[in-house]
Amino acid sequence: MSKSNRGEQPEGFTDEERAAMKAQAQELKAKARTNKNKADGESDLLAKLAEMPEPDRTLGERLHAIVKAKAPALVPRTWYGMPAYAKDGKVVCFFQGAQKFKTRYSTFGLTDAANLDEGQMWPTAFALTELTAAEEERIADLLKKAMRLGLSEPRAAERGSHIPG
Repeated sequence: MSKSNRGEQPEGFTDEERAAMKAQAQELKAKARTNKNKADGESDLLAKLAEMPEPDRTLGERLHAIVKAKAPALVPRTWYGMPAYAKDGKVVCFFQGAQKFKTRYSTFGLTDAANLDEGQMWPTAFALTELTAAEEERIADLLKKAMRLGLSEPRAAERGSHIPG
């Protein structure tokens, strides 16, 4: 503790010390919330995968392992009842089982937050019927690119259309 101007010991902490302790407590609470949200999100995601019928469950579990290994910064969660992965609160990618909407294939989808723009048109979803080494590698590459580029900013299409009226 520092001495006051008159050479006396203050009774307790200074205003600066109290402010620093308060800031540290807030940081620790925020970190605990983040860790809790990540754990809760993963628990919810795994529960959703467990509810899925085969082969969706196996595809989803394998995709979950790929995302955890290749993009560990993404936070597992559910999104519209589907397993998803977010960064800074924004969903980057998701898995939609075939049975969700009774389609003939599952879907690995990417949102605009993945920022994978290529020219004027690019894919945002991929049909999955099985995950071979080739598909796993392609998904890993997409995740690496999304993590390297960071989250997207509004693009021209979001500011106004380029389509002549």
